[in-house]
Amino acid sequence: MKHLKKVLLILLVVVSFNNINAQDEDNPWAIELGTNAVDFYPTGAGFEVPGDGAVILPVPAPNLETYLGDPLEDFFNINDHWNTSAAISRLRVARYIGSGFVLGVAGSFNSISKIGDYRLQGDLTYLALDLDIRYNLVKDSWFDPYLTVGGGATWLDKELSPTINGGLGFNFWFNEYLALNLGTSYKYSFDDKKLLPHFQHTIGFVFKFGGKDTDGDGIYDKYDACPEVAGLEEFNGCPDSDGDGIQDSEDACPNVAGLAELNGCPDADGDGIADKDDACPNEAGTAANNGCPDADGDGVVDKDDACPNEAGPAENKGCPWPDSDGDGVLDKDDNCPNVIGVAENYGCPIVSEEIQKEINILARAIYFNTGKTTFTDETAIRLDAISKILSEYKVLNFEIEGHTDSTGSKKINDSLSQKRAEAVMNFLVENGFPTDKIKAIGYGSEKPIGDNKTRKGRQENRRVEVIYKK
Repeated sequence: MKHLKKVLLILLVVVSFNNINAQDEDNPWAIELGTNAVDFYPTGAGFEVPGDGAVILPVPAPNLETYLGDPLEDFFNINDHWNTSAAISRLRVARYIGSGFVLGVAGSFNSISKIGDYRLQGDLTYLALDLDIRYNLVKDSWFDPYLTVGGGATWLDKELSPTINGGLGFNFWFNEYLALNLGTSYKYSFDDKKLLPHFQHTIGFVFKFGGKDTDGDGIYDKYDACPEVAGLEEFNGCPDSDGDGIQDSEDACPNVAGLAELNGCPDADGDGIADKDDACPNEAGTAANNGCPDADGDGVVDKDDACPNEAGPAENKGCPWPDSDGDGVLDKDDNCPNVIGVAENYGCPIVSEEIQKEINILARAIYFNTGKTTFTDETAIRLDAISKILSEYKVLNFEIEGHTDSTGSKKINDSLSQKRAEAVMNFLVENGFPTDKIKAIGYGSEKPIGDNKTRKGRQENRRVEVIYKK
């Protein structure tokens, strides 16, 4: 205990310094030297006195489970529960293996006089050899927390017990070579008659080494921004070939002296755009136009603008789009550029009530051969008329409705009305109406407009309707 307090005092003084470094590929090797403490108390591992005189308790005592605490109880009770030995009682050698993982092997020794609150009559020798893998949770920081898992072998007075270990710890890096380590591991024994589960706490110094200077410029690779090319210290190891005060890796024109604000490139016309990026390097312009002027501010540079003094889109070479019919829909978007329409119909007029009425009259005059889906001869002129009207409304949606009278079964009427509606739809599609804007539905005798008890009513009910769907 006396030695441990001395170590803690020294470490508190040293921890006042810090820098940014952790074990990594530039310093792959590390040696950790320090002390350890073993604590059986806060494990929650109640136990009985072994009947075979096991070495962990040479002197039997009743109710020993009362000497152990609950998990993590009195975790920092150093005086009553921690077993300590020499100031230097632990050595660990580690190798960084990539992606934040460090592989290490550690050896430690201790002297056990306390098993929880139970005091042994004689000290037991504790030796441990452990293999561990650590994962660093933070990169490039003086504060370096980690998680660790592993396993090993522990001898308690020459009795060997394998263990599986898990824990956490912290490295506090003072500089690129030296850190203070604080850690703790829970060590689970597979034979609790030889060795109880316990915590092993560690504290010590980490000495990191193995760094390199690949390009030989005197700058350690860890801090060398150009580790493969010799450079200058003021540029973190990178060269400045043109001597303009900008290192080559940040110099867009590394072989021609230039301005810092232009990443080392020259600007002949002084418009703030580097010559290499300036489409008009000898004529001042704007960055938005790659260094060229734009008198009308339409985003089309003067040299490419057919109307340099009148703003217009680039698609029309800088000239405004015309609107021939004045309906507010530009000719380029107007499917009816010479007829006033509405924007939602792409510049064409929408289907008015009058037009719908005309379509209805024509549609109801579409006749089919009896019991069939083929048209009568006189129907062709009406279909052509409907197709011509709909050709003006190809962006709108239409529904072809087929209807029958009540004569016959529902199944037959539904099928016949559907097929006749499809026949009309197919005619219109074949004549240029888009398939995604039209559909056919057969209603059978569900929607009569006449009296099915009279001949005239039944004739009225046998019909096709072409309906504009908004």
